[in-house]
Amino acid sequence: MATVAPPRATPQAAEDRSHISRVPYLPGLDGMRALAVVAVMVYHANSSWLPGGFLGVEMFFVISGYLITLLLIAERERNYTISLGHFWLRRARRLLPALFLVMTLVTIWTALFERNALGQLRGDVVAGFFYVSNWYQIWVGLGYTSAGDFAPLRHLWSLAVEEQFYLFWPVVMVVVLGRRGTRRVADVSRWVFAVSLAITVFVALIFYSGPLGEPNVTPDAYWWLDGRPISKIDTLYLSTPTRLGGILLGAAFAMVWRPFAIVRGPLRSKGRLFDIAALVGLAVFGWMCWNIYLVKPSGADPRLFQGGFFVAGLATLAIIAAVTHRGAASGRLLGNPVLLWIGTRSYGLYLYHWPIYQMIRKVAGNSLTLREFVFAMILTGIVTELSYRFIEMPIRKGQFVANWRRFRARAPRIARMFVTGVIALFVVVALIAAAALATAPVEENEIAQALGEGEDFTTDLLALDAPVREVPSSTTVTPTTVPPTTVAPVTTLDLAAPPLTTLPNPEQTTIPDSTPPATTIPPTTAAPAATVPPAPVTQLGVITSLTDLPALAIPPTVAGFPLVALGDSVMLGAAEELQARGFQVDALKSRQMSDYLPEMAALRDNGTFGSVVVVHLGTNGGFSQATLDQMLTILADVPVVILLTDKADRGWIAGNNEKFRAVPASHPNVSVIDWEVLVAGCEGNCLYDDGIHLTQSGQNYYAGLIGAVLGQG
Repeated sequence: MATVAPPRATPQAAEDRSHISRVPYLPGLDGMRALAVVAVMVYHANSSWLPGGFLGVEMFFVISGYLITLLLIAERERNYTISLGHFWLRRARRLLPALFLVMTLVTIWTALFERNALGQLRGDVVAGFFYVSNWYQIWVGLGYTSAGDFAPLRHLWSLAVEEQFYLFWPVVMVVVLGRRGTRRVADVSRWVFAVSLAITVFVALIFYSGPLGEPNVTPDAYWWLDGRPISKIDTLYLSTPTRLGGILLGAAFAMVWRPFAIVRGPLRSKGRLFDIAALVGLAVFGWMCWNIYLVKPSGADPRLFQGGFFVAGLATLAIIAAVTHRGAASGRLLGNPVLLWIGTRSYGLYLYHWPIYQMIRKVAGNSLTLREFVFAMILTGIVTELSYRFIEMPIRKGQFVANWRRFRARAPRIARMFVTGVIALFVVVALIAAAALATAPVEENEIAQALGEGEDFTTDLLALDAPVREVPSSTTVTPTTVPPTTVAPVTTLDLAAPPLTTLPNPEQTTIPDSTPPATTIPPTTAAPAATVPPAPVTQLGVITSLTDLPALAIPPTVAGFPLVALGDSVMLGAAEELQARGFQVDALKSRQMSDYLPEMAALRDNGTFGSVVVVHLGTNGGFSQATLDQMLTILADVPVVILLTDKADRGWIAGNNEKFRAVPASHPNVSVIDWEVLVAGCEGNCLYDDGIHLTQSGQNYYAGLIGAVLGQG
């Protein structure tokens, strides 16, 4: 606790001071919280619905900075002191009950249904308990495969930033107000604003604008601390110093904008003007939520890290100015009953929505469907209301014990026994789950394990000298063909897969009708019947079915590797199976086509490519037609090129696949395996929960498709 000697004051002065310093309940601020939490929940459900919805967190930060600073100034004016102990106790009673409850519930759920994730969850729980989740996530890294994690506490980073602010800011205010007093606190606001601006400039200067991938793919996207890669973008987005800009904007505004003081000054009659300001602020904030991205396939959005957070903070201040002005209509509009209900429960909604999302979609990188989102919102609302009524508010008001005693005194015996039994069962299960959490081994998720195993079967082709073979001119190489039948040659996979239909687009044909079916030579009395093998073709078009595949004409390899496969993490998962079929596999996590072209050109110049090159790229980001054309130019001299379309719930996939499917029409050496369509024919569970990467069944099917197209059977 810090105290200063109170000055002498008349009773009237004391009354005026008490009136000015009092912080009224401002329903418009709860309405703003409602807008912020809804934006965040929509973004977390499906980022394509509201790409910049994460800016709702920035609105929370600005509101927190404003209210906390306003409360501290009011306490100093009212009591001539700021009680740090009482401040932190109020924060603890406000924040800790729901936080501890959600961590307990998540631990129980994980122990029961996601046991392999318990080891990783332990770090999140410990970090959440000490409010250092943001630093923990920066340290352990949120790399490529983290999208495949069951990560139910990842959202606690923002609460950590706020709580760290709550720890040091009251101390700063004690020093500032002790020296200058509340009368001159407005002079301090300019320095607080300057610090916020300095943070914005600092973030803009150190912002990394390049592509984001694994440390060995994009090393410039990381700082290296004792050999450990620290993501630059993760640090700028999650760390406390780089995210204090919005909180300090709110704090600076509180020093010059106190609701009761405003109504006594010349601005008291400018309510309509501030309503216009609020409308502009909402428009700017809404535009940013609709158009600003956190990370795009090409990298982090520079508009966000080079001033975007600051602009969002200014827009929030414009709205705060209006909703805290008694003469403005903004406070009444944003304080309507619906937004008021959401806003007063915004903390619980934020806490519970993300774990519920994770329980539904299993892994962090998946998007919710509209139906799943509606179900999640209903469940989140129910859990939040129960928590708010029976846990948060009773503890905040100091009535929890009294309520329990009242229940035991008035409730029927059967009700008391039931509730006591439920609580006892919950405690026992929680203790068992906590023990499991403490002893669980740290395991990578299934996707990370599969990709790690695939890396053992890949080759850095740039590090190898391409072989050169001499093929005698008299040697005739007969391409592998499908055994003839009395009807037509058919190449199929022994996967018991039903025939697949072709795409409705007429350009996406099954197989171009360029090779007549094999016919049977009529038998004679002198010799048995003989068949004529089908003529090999150089292209199969867009392959959307496993039936009626003619044989590809594959010339002998006189230089380079006969079979080369180049791809991203999808191909990496099947590297072992492809290697077993004779491929040299060069596949890497987070690889994108545009970044890989220089290396692909170097492989061409080194003579690496032989007769067949299979390419599977595009999962990690979109590409332009010019980029695709450049890749096809690099592969122009390869006799047989096979491209695979992509299968992923990502916004750029449709455009990528449309470009792939159009390639055979203008490139006679290119065939396209329509993986997006053909994956439906894989029997069993062929994709992991992310709907992208291959399980063992998927790996076998994937390699078998490519082998069938090459006549390997």
